[in-house]
This record gives sequence, structure tokens and C-alpha cells, in this order.
Amino acid sequence: MRKVLSRRRRGIKENPDLDITTFLNLMVVLVPFLLISAVFSRVTILELSVPTGAGNSSTGGPAFTIEVVVRNAGLELSNGAAVVAAMPKKDEAYDFEQLTEMLMRLKKDYPEKTDATVLVEPDISYETLIEVMDRVRETELKEEGSEEVARLELFPLISIGDAP
Repeated sequence: MRKVLSRRRRGIKENPDLDITTFLNLMVVLVPFLLISAVFSRVTILELSVPTGAGNSSTGGPAFTIEVVVRNAGLELSNGAAVVAAMPKKDEAYDFEQLTEMLMRLKKDYPEKTDATVLVEPDISYETLIEVMDRVRETELKEEGSEEVARLELFPLISIGDAP
């Protein structure tokens, strides 16, 4: 058997040029699209705090607290010491309308009050917690004879915690 040796021509290899035209075309289209779509996405951050005790008032007078307790059976509104109102579920749904009415009455009685505490049981859904927090923070009022909707701020400073 005979081996055949082949010789390769050894020459100077040149690196091929990269054609980035297609990539630049993609970037020209993609960058404006991402900039435009970023304007429409909003992230809202709500600052929350840990609830304090019911008797920790710096004014020395009787402390009035607003606590909304979210339970599996329904909603409870308390003043920190006793339950003021209980709103059981209706057709397996929380009665947010009644909660809003009760909070509006409290705001009317205590207009300077801006803080409230939301206490939830461990197995309450996240969506329910957010809905309760939204109802505690503000409500929408429709003016009679008009299509305009006015926002009424109720208790914007919210503390969250575990229900007792």
C-alpha cells in the first residue's frame, strides 16, 4: 500500500468580514418600539408600614384606630379594641360596597384621620388584599346628573399585618 501525501497550500488566511447590516436594521426597528412601549407600562409602588399597637398615641388622648380585618367568612371593621361592623360574604364574594360605605362614614366623622390597618388571615388571596387596600385608600364618587367621577381620598396611609 502506498500512502499518498497531499500537500496543502499554506497561504495567509484572511478573516471574513462580518456583515452586521441585518443586525443594525433590527436595532433600528426594535429600539423605537421598546421606547414607545415603555411609556405605557406603569409600576405603582405603595408604601406600607407595620401596624403599631392601639394605645401608642403621641397626643395623650384616646387613640382611634381603623382596622379592616379580612377573614374567610367576610370583612370586619374594628376600632382596635372591638369589632364595630361585620360584613359577611354574599354569594361567596366580599361585600366591598358596604365596606366603602362604612369607611366613608368614618372619614366623615374623623376627617383628619389618614391611617388605617388592614389585617388578613393567611389563606386570603392576593387579589382580595389588593382590592381591600384600594377600597381603604380611596373611592370614586359619581356626581348626580353628571358623568364625571370624583376621587375621594379615605385613608391613604395603610399598614398591613396578620389577623388575630
